[in-house]
Amino acid sequence: MHGGLPAFPLVLADLGFPGWLRATHWINVFFIGYLLRSGVQILASYPRLYWNDNTKPGTEWIKFTKKDPPTDKLWTTLDQEEDVSPVLAQPGKSHLGLGRHWHFLAALFWILNGLVYVVLLFASGEWRRLIPTSWSIVPDAIRTFVTYATFHLPPASAFNPYDPLQQLTYAAVVFILAPFLIVTAAAQSPALEAQFPWYPKLFGGRQRARSLHFLGLLAFIAFTILHTALVLITGPGRNFGDIIFGQHDHDQGLAVALGIGLIAVILAVYALTSWTSLRWPRPLHNLLALPIRPFLKGLTYGSRSRQEYAPAEISPFFLVNGAPPESAEYLNLLWRDFDSYRLEVDGLVERPLCLSLDELHAMPQQNQITKHNCIQGWTGIAEWCGVPLGEIVRRCRPRANARYMIFWSYSHDTAGKPYYESIDIRLADHPQTILAYEMNRHPLPMPHGAPLRLRVETQLGFKMVKWIRRIEFVESYTSIRDGQGGSREDEKQYEQSAGI
Repeated sequence: MHGGLPAFPLVLADLGFPGWLRATHWINVFFIGYLLRSGVQILASYPRLYWNDNTKPGTEWIKFTKKDPPTDKLWTTLDQEEDVSPVLAQPGKSHLGLGRHWHFLAALFWILNGLVYVVLLFASGEWRRLIPTSWSIVPDAIRTFVTYATFHLPPASAFNPYDPLQQLTYAAVVFILAPFLIVTAAAQSPALEAQFPWYPKLFGGRQRARSLHFLGLLAFIAFTILHTALVLITGPGRNFGDIIFGQHDHDQGLAVALGIGLIAVILAVYALTSWTSLRWPRPLHNLLALPIRPFLKGLTYGSRSRQEYAPAEISPFFLVNGAPPESAEYLNLLWRDFDSYRLEVDGLVERPLCLSLDELHAMPQQNQITKHNCIQGWTGIAEWCGVPLGEIVRRCRPRANARYMIFWSYSHDTAGKPYYESIDIRLADHPQTILAYEMNRHPLPMPHGAPLRLRVETQLGFKMVKWIRRIEFVESYTSIRDGQGGSREDEKQYEQSAGI
């Protein structure tokens, strides 16, 4: 104690591992497992990774599917989704919506646990055992790596409580890899990208951020494997004693048994929650949404799109999602170039509207080059032209109790019912929220929503209804269908607020 700073690590080593460190370690293990498993589920929805934001099939740097776009029929990106075993993914099968909920929930508690860990690390002085204070750690870590690589163990004096290689690796995981995963995840949010277009450009674009996030996931998997191997190689009794009891002088056999039992409980919880999610998807969706919904709503209402891409950045190939309408009514409109098309605007409004395309074209126009972010993970940049949605709101004069706008489509969902989605009426005030009738300076193509589609640039693509037939103003969406706010929310457990 009187020898100054150099003696401090030895004193900490004598004290063992404090309870808060052991608790945060196991909490970290628990939620990292959920992050990895749900990350696999999300990737399986569009199992291609790119270094460019155009995401044209064939330009990916890696893919985890044998499915290629057919040339003899209409193809949509939903055809790319892969079923995954619940052994690997959370919850398994083709459940992107629930996978995202598990991912966001795990991320929330993983970050909170990490913050608690870092605060206590510095408040208690434990940081001196983890964070290197001299560059000599680098050559020492290299020598330790060589020792392990030649199937030897470092001397016991090298562990204080970690050997140099462990100390350097743990510090890098806590203070480099974990923050790296957080910042690359944030770069995939359409709300954040719309508000701060410069942010994803720090990583080279949204798709590069997605690829880097995936590589970070692989790094975590590699760390987990190596960490587990070292625990076994350097003495499971000693290591489990430290992380269970805080000291390796206790009953090491009991420590190993308790450690294995704790891991078994964690694996059993994964299995149980996967089975429960697949058995009762709607109740689990509602339960998981409780802690994450306020965050998603904050992203939705707190962001405004400021995107300004250059014409040269427009994607040469823009993917399609959603099958086009097949009804005789829509096909008749299509064959006649939509000359008899009418947009109906009704519900809780003082002045219902019935607008032709000519009338929509005569309204004020908004041109914008923006990035489309699909919930599956693909992106595309296009130029859109249309009437600001706020202009429609101004003309129909919603009543005071109108809170949401329901967009009804000519297309149908997977249950055979008319496709619909809802947005909060406040999003209509955003300058780049428009009803688009042109794409890349041409009339809106049929696969992309002709004659009219919604663009809400702070939201994921599934909210931007195509082939719009009618806009209805309502006080609440809970009485419509399953009451979740849209076809994808009803059927696939997506969240009504979709800013990430």
